[in-house]
Amino acid sequence: MNQLFWQTISDAPRDLVMLHGWGLNAEVWRSVETRLASHFRLHLVDLPGYGRSQAYSAMSLTDMADIVWQQAPVNALWLGWSLGGLVASRIVLDHPAQVAGLITVASSPRFSADGDWPGIKPEVLKAFEHQLSADFQKTIERFLALQTLGTDSARRDARVLKSVILNQPMPTVEVLNAGLEILRIDDLREELSQLQLPFLRLYGYLDGLVPRKIASQLDKAWPHTHSVIMRNAAHAPFISHPDEFVEVLTNFASDIGW
Repeated sequence: MNQLFWQTISDAPRDLVMLHGWGLNAEVWRSVETRLASHFRLHLVDLPGYGRSQAYSAMSLTDMADIVWQQAPVNALWLGWSLGGLVASRIVLDHPAQVAGLITVASSPRFSADGDWPGIKPEVLKAFEHQLSADFQKTIERFLALQTLGTDSARRDARVLKSVILNQPMPTVEVLNAGLEILRIDDLREELSQLQLPFLRLYGYLDGLVPRKIASQLDKAWPHTHSVIMRNAAHAPFISHPDEFVEVLTNFASDIGW
């Protein structure tokens, strides 16, 4: 039987499941783990095929969400960063009566640019797939640099992300390409517009991968949701600004009475 890496921290009464982004693993949350553990029982997961969940092969967004859900606590708040935001969204959409709410961090219901929808050009994501096969290490490092670009602590933040990758087993090229394909083709805009659960969208003002203008577009399209833009952060706000990040999360939990 395949084994999903799942670590539970703290004995706080409220469950918060945290899903990482493309190429990384649950170690990315260590910068906020201690701060959050005083408020929530944390569930840190390596997505299927990533980090210590090596036994899984490349898969679709739905299959990934189904595997993660099998070990999930009931009535948890789900938080997903970047690609993890899509996985968390899929889970919440599929099990609305068994979850407390959704938090997406530097994420988008559709990562690819589409007409007047801001995002990453599909051909850029496709190019990353080709580059992975040609120069695996260089492509990963380039992607990490893009995630921290523009912040005052960009170099330090990139080193933190790189150490997260190097200290755990690396995903295969096939798993990474499948993740890029999810970012390129999946679109949850219509489904999430119908979601009636508490929903926080957190963005970095300097994010070069998920443009901040997405926030205002979704504020209009999804008036039932709440957005926060962290002024000095880029794509990894929990690494560059951990205190502010934790404050946003705990305020949201308090606001929804959870």
